[in-house]
Amino acid sequence: MKGEFVFAVVRIRGRVGVRKEIEDTLKMLRLEKVNNCVLIEESPSFKGMLQKVRDFITWGEIKKEVLVRMLRKRLRLKGNKRVDEKVLREMGFNSFEELANALFEGKVKLRDLKMINPVFRLTPPSKGFKSVKEHWPKGDLGYRGEEINELIERMI
Repeated sequence: MKGEFVFAVVRIRGRVGVRKEIEDTLKMLRLEKVNNCVLIEESPSFKGMLQKVRDFITWGEIKKEVLVRMLRKRLRLKGNKRVDEKVLREMGFNSFEELANALFEGKVKLRDLKMINPVFRLTPPSKGFKSVKEHWPKGDLGYRGEEINELIERMI
């Protein structure tokens, strides 16, 4: 993630009629349920995976302040317990902002923090999706760049 983008990837469509290879790719991305969100770094292998499953997900570059808000509200420990400032200090971070900075600078990855669930469970967006069958900008599927922040804000 050093100097590169941090992508937020959100699964939008369900599993009915999904080919096995696409379902496997979604599993590798840890996007097994609708409205789940993961953070990944920009790399050729991840970009290839995103292209393969672009009919089921949307993704873009997340802003730091949106990431902090998502960490504060939706970050969970294994077993679905909320993460608070005390738990963060046990992991070596003083605040959610410090954790977000470490994620952006590539110093840490959520999947490397053993106590943390690396998948964010978001709510369906307020005011709903435009279309889960059309690609961006007509619908909600595929790459949307900075506009992912507006969608995540509605889903937190």
